[in-house]
Amino acid sequence: MTARPRRPTPTAPARIAALAALPLFHKLEGRRVVLAGGGDGAAWKAELLAAAGAVVEVYAAEPGDAMREMAEREHPGRVVLMGRPWTPDVLRAAAMAIADVEGEAEAQAFRCAGRFAGVPVNVVDKPAFCDFQFGSIVNRSPLVIGISTDGAAPVFGQAIRARIEALLPDGLKAWAEAAKLWRPFVQQRELPFRLRRAFWERFTDRALARPDAAPQDADRDAMMEVLETIATERASPVGSAVFVGAGPGDPELLTLKAVRALQSADVVLFDDLVDGRILDLARREAERIGVGKRGHRPSCKQDEITALIVELALAGRRVVRLKGGDPAVFGRLTEELDACRDAGVPTEVVPGITAAFGAAASLGVSLTERSAARRLQFVTAHSQDGSLPQDLDWKALADPRASTVVYMGVRTAPALVERLLAEGLPAASRVLLVERATTETQAVRSCALAELPGVLAADPPSGPCLIILGAPAAQYAALATLGA
Repeated sequence: MTARPRRPTPTAPARIAALAALPLFHKLEGRRVVLAGGGDGAAWKAELLAAAGAVVEVYAAEPGDAMREMAEREHPGRVVLMGRPWTPDVLRAAAMAIADVEGEAEAQAFRCAGRFAGVPVNVVDKPAFCDFQFGSIVNRSPLVIGISTDGAAPVFGQAIRARIEALLPDGLKAWAEAAKLWRPFVQQRELPFRLRRAFWERFTDRALARPDAAPQDADRDAMMEVLETIATERASPVGSAVFVGAGPGDPELLTLKAVRALQSADVVLFDDLVDGRILDLARREAERIGVGKRGHRPSCKQDEITALIVELALAGRRVVRLKGGDPAVFGRLTEELDACRDAGVPTEVVPGITAAFGAAASLGVSLTERSAARRLQFVTAHSQDGSLPQDLDWKALADPRASTVVYMGVRTAPALVERLLAEGLPAASRVLLVERATTETQAVRSCALAELPGVLAADPPSGPCLIILGAPAAQYAALATLGA
């Protein structure tokens, strides 16, 4: 029975989940901050605050050596030793107040004094008395990243910071400084939002491609040339269409290029099978439109999807067509690309991990093997009318020395098996069924080829399912036997 047509359906982005604390970046240059305590913990806070430009008044009768070093050598004039304990009146008109004290009674008194003075308070290692916390910091200033665990696990936050530090080359600091210097120039040109964003996308491409090469005059000149090119594009409202592979399901398998495309999209047209966590990576302002196509279920018409891509791009919008797996593998990419090209819409294809590769990786098997599988073939068992295609190369599919992955083959499996057996593929050949590959709900079943129709009839898959024949199925069966 033909599936009922659906219409493309706009979808609102997911709302922000609950936050334990709101991350903020305070401007403290030249502002007064009160710091009660003179020990090593307080000295670290004084260093951090002084680095942010604050004038830190330290209230302690006997400051420790580290604090004296901070005031006399490291940050003279920024860290000021007041030579006495704190009193409630010193908190008035401060930007913030921090205390490194021992007992809860003094911590409570400090918090109350801060509340009375209208000053946000932090008491070191006492979250219950804090209006804010100091998180771990990745410093590539003016690029600054703060990490918080809401005071629950500072060591965990530090470990996360170390991971991020390893991902961000030190050279990004210079690029962030260049962005700060170049921003007024871009703003003076009074470009519309789309063109301003295009400028900074090009800047980002250059920074990420060569993060350790500090921006030079040649880079600045090149960016100016790009800006002039962008300015000439004002007369043309045509946007673009980027066809992005969302992978088989696991959001962590998304490519960096795919993430960047999503973050620059004006509108995202997505398949039903795309994980919601991947959609959450899109620019928050981007419009999201579901254009799902599901076999034998209500689906959007392909010509309607194609027309919508072209219409949106011709209206000047940057369209991301987000497809499950890889766009070029049974993703109807050709007709969508052709329509865009015929309309003069610039296109780009960002590949994704197709389900076969994701399934093999998650199962720990290889799709090729020197002694048993020198050829890998992907086929679809679903023709345009929903039946098993008759023009497949059956001799190649029945070759026991090839690895075969069948997409969209669940409903036509009985006819597929019948034809493979007729072509001489042994009835005892191992077959794998992999549902929802790479996701947390992935399910794997192994059976003999002749048993496949009965297995599917007894327990039909509830999600997208691959049928894998050949060496990978044999490998998996052997591993399962060893595990038993």
